[in-house]
Amino acid sequence: MKISRRTMLAGTASVAFAGTLKYAGAQTAEFNYKYANNLPVSHPMNQRAQEAVAKIREETNGRVAIQIFPNNQLGADTDMLNQVRTGGVEFFTLSPLILSTLVPNASISGIGFAFPNYDAVWAAMDGELGKYVRGEIEKANLVVMEKIWDNGFRQITSSSGPINTADDLKGFKIRVPVSPLWTSMFKAFESAPASINFAEVYSALQTKIVDGQENPLAIIATAKLYEVQQYCSLTNHMWDGFWFLANKRAWQRLPEDLREIVARNLNEAAVKEREDVAKLNASLQEELTAKGMKFNQPSPDSFRAKLRDAGFYAEWKAKYGDEAWAIFEKAIAPA
Repeated sequence: MKISRRTMLAGTASVAFAGTLKYAGAQTAEFNYKYANNLPVSHPMNQRAQEAVAKIREETNGRVAIQIFPNNQLGADTDMLNQVRTGGVEFFTLSPLILSTLVPNASISGIGFAFPNYDAVWAAMDGELGKYVRGEIEKANLVVMEKIWDNGFRQITSSSGPINTADDLKGFKIRVPVSPLWTSMFKAFESAPASINFAEVYSALQTKIVDGQENPLAIIATAKLYEVQQYCSLTNHMWDGFWFLANKRAWQRLPEDLREIVARNLNEAAVKEREDVAKLNASLQEELTAKGMKFNQPSPDSFRAKLRDAGFYAEWKAKYGDEAWAIFEKAIAPA
């Protein structure tokens, strides 16, 4: 499957998306499950999820039918997290940083300026750090797939001017996801972080409730945030992904052979989606520049120093605990 920039940036109305359609014969499937997420239909995650859903239906001989509900159709992140816990939906993808409202140590992969590049990310998340986090998630009575999907390295956008150093973030009103780690980090920068669900981000920027936000380029593009933000600073201040979660009771209802088919296809789709997002992020700066965004690439040095001096790293080491922090430090070495 080839994800082109044209496909990526296609408007919702022009995308024929089977996730919101009932599959022919879905009523006859033995297991009719729902998968919810917060991303636009044109994002690679939804494109690859749709591909996986089709393969799952085929390989299970129609026994498993999964209907996709993208773009917060079933509620905000916190609502959908509650739904996957209670069984209102069977599958849900969520950032580990937002998942930390339920599983505190899930957010450890989002520590500011931890990963220098994607090689370091996948070595950690497909290795010991990812295994540790999945174990923590399972303690919360959720099932989690082995491979984490990519959201990308996060960048800061603004309507008031570029962010060149940590000093530029002082007093800056910035939208952050509903997650303690994000709030803590931007408070360390002496910003004014506001926790707002993603479904409300565009309107919050448009009405100047906040001056800026931070997200990977792929989301800045698909959510059309360039319409309400003029500047984009390539800070790469944290990497973020999506854990593919399942309601435990719904998962256990599937016979073992069907679970294998579902898990294998979802994990394979995750790896393909990682490649899609990396390729898109490499080309989207040009696309967004053409749409009027102004880019700058600040050095991370002042930001790291500010976090260190503010006690951010020491605070989160204490919160996560020695065991988790040791696994984290080993995963990101050399720091």
